[in-house]
Amino acid sequence: MKNLIIVGHPNIESFCYNGIFKTVKNNLSKNNEEIQVVDLYRDSFTRPRKKLIKKYQDLVAWSERIYFISPVWWFRLTPRMEIFFDEVFEPGFAYEFVNITKLYAYPKPFLKNKKVRTYITHGAPSIPVITLYLNSVKLRLVMGVYTFVFGWRISLFTKTKQFWSVPFVSDKKRKKYLSVVLNDIRNDLRTKNIFSQKPALQNN
Repeated sequence: MKNLIIVGHPNIESFCYNGIFKTVKNNLSKNNEEIQVVDLYRDSFTRPRKKLIKKYQDLVAWSERIYFISPVWWFRLTPRMEIFFDEVFEPGFAYEFVNITKLYAYPKPFLKNKKVRTYITHGAPSIPVITLYLNSVKLRLVMGVYTFVFGWRISLFTKTKQFWSVPFVSDKKRKKYLSVVLNDIRNDLRTKNIFSQKPALQNN
């Protein structure tokens, strides 16, 4: 299967990058999967970036499965991941609006055939984010971005995983987080030949 990994963390020593991203990439590679990587903070985002956006769109079109990996900053994903959503998933490529009435239209997704997994790291604990803030990060991502371009399906919720208090939890807990990722890849590949990986550093 053709796998596109999109990682949006500037710190290559972070758990998000050195842990989750490398776990996904290394274990897909070990299973001889086709892989392309969009490393948003290693690419130049200097304007104009039409060529870069076209390159990203070509990779999205090529892919069959997409992994999004990002920390949460200010209750959103990182700025470059948000730019990716804004500029790559543009109308005409990722969706179009179809009028129901003169005053109302709904988004028709063009990327419904893509399988999607998302891994989000938080510095915050789960309880306040899920209760006081109504799980707004995940809700906005799935309902405000993914359903527009990938179409509505419950797997967009179940396959968007959030890892909590990453800078503050123990190595044992971070190993458990990585075991979730490994199990997901095992399910994706339907194989038992998944190799474990050492836990990464504490930064989320």
